[in-house]
Amino acid sequence: MKAADAAPFGVLMTLAMGLMVLRMASGRDHRPVSPAPSEAPATEAGERAVYSKSGYDISPLTNARIGELAKGLTPEERGILLGKGTEPAFCGGLLDHKAKGNYTCRLCGLPLFRSDAKFTSGTGWPSFYQPVDPAHIHYQRDVAHGMVRTEIQCARCRAHLGHVFEDGPPPTGLRYCLNSASMRFYAEDAKLPPESRPVPTETAYFAGGCFWGIEGRFQQVPGVIDAVSGYMGGTVADRTYHQVCSGETGHAEVVRVTYNPKRVTYGELLECFFKFHDPTQLNRQGPDVGSQYRSAIFAANDEQLRKAKEHLEGLQQAEGFHGRRIVTQLVPGGTFYEAEEYHQDYHAKHGGSCPLPGD
Repeated sequence: MKAADAAPFGVLMTLAMGLMVLRMASGRDHRPVSPAPSEAPATEAGERAVYSKSGYDISPLTNARIGELAKGLTPEERGILLGKGTEPAFCGGLLDHKAKGNYTCRLCGLPLFRSDAKFTSGTGWPSFYQPVDPAHIHYQRDVAHGMVRTEIQCARCRAHLGHVFEDGPPPTGLRYCLNSASMRFYAEDAKLPPESRPVPTETAYFAGGCFWGIEGRFQQVPGVIDAVSGYMGGTVADRTYHQVCSGETGHAEVVRVTYNPKRVTYGELLECFFKFHDPTQLNRQGPDVGSQYRSAIFAANDEQLRKAKEHLEGLQQAEGFHGRRIVTQLVPGGTFYEAEEYHQDYHAKHGGSCPLPGD
């Protein structure tokens, strides 16, 4: 039986960030902090990539790559981005900037903030109340100059951006205070350079029992950018979790997997899927019983349909399934309905995991 109601994840994220800032500002946060840019660990070729929920590659850059990017900086920008400097108040070129668009990291190009989150703080530096994606900002305790503050850095290149304070406006109550020299602005209709764009993605849909477990497993697969719990295959458009649990809507608990096809193929996702659950159990998975827990693949296009059909046929002939019939349904297309917020990232938020078949 799944957990009942829980607080929306967005609210929890805001509270968690605020609490983290509060602990750091008070000097009571003694957890290890990430290294400064010059000490950042190198990411060797072939190492697992790291993605944000919004689809950007935020894998830490190597020191060599950071050095190459730094060649294009002015002395002032170098002193701020790499030397943790601060430009004089009311002097930054982006302070009174009102145009609509995106603010990216001056060093590596990662999108950091949008114009709709910018506000006038009166402090003398560009201020924002929330980033484009929480994962694009790295937080580090700063005890320089006789103060205890929370420094903010670019999550990809660890360039110094500024600091974050808890005197901002709703809905976050946070003020991200940045140096203009730490950012580059692109107008809303401008074409972003490759380093400022999300990676090309494809989508796949899998049902294999409780979506908490399938979601949690796929989130660990290298090349998977995001996994979202939801419902597919039913006859009722306006449905709730409790309606789906009744078995009367015909929906299955499904996970939408967004992935980078250059890092992981659809065939490899199929292999993972059949390791994550037992495809011979009809309308159930372990202790979870009901048609909503059925094993199914919802193909997003004809190519996925063909590959899934070939994979199923080959799997049924494999020695491991000798004498056991695979009951996985293969369904072309369908509408995906995202599940309630408290189901999303369930194991990541609450800990634990579902056992693999045979565990």
